[in-house]
Amino acid sequence: MFDQARPIVLLLSRIAVGVIFLVHGYQKFATMGIAGTTRFFESAGIPLPGLAAPAVAVLEVAGGLALVLGAALPIVGTLLALDMFGAIAFVHGANGLTGEGGYELVLALAAASLAVGFTGGGALSLDGFLARRRAAAAAAAATQPASA
Repeated sequence: MFDQARPIVLLLSRIAVGVIFLVHGYQKFATMGIAGTTRFFESAGIPLPGLAAPAVAVLEVAGGLALVLGAALPIVGTLLALDMFGAIAFVHGANGLTGEGGYELVLALAAASLAVGFTGGGALSLDGFLARRRAAAAAAAATQPASA
């Protein structure tokens, strides 16, 4: 029973975490704007805020989309977790785990990014589809007679 539910659970988990990152990245572009995000990063003491702000915005949008699709999960999961650890270090850490501005959500997103990234996307992911396709091609090549 659990094996049958696994692809669906992985898909729902990827979608939930991915949508959160997509929305947060989109806010950096559309709501705050890159200039506003840069000013915020500067006030938080984030190094190279003029580069970090657009890089983080792109990472969160593209990484969120990659999570939803189940693509490049170990890389994306690691990058998004590092993004969240940076948010803890520079923005949320001083506020404690819970309460106003606490880092509980940021820590949960880091953990979820790593868990999804290293558990694999399952059968309903782009990574899973590509792995099955490579395996089928390798099996077909192994059964082909050697040419002279």
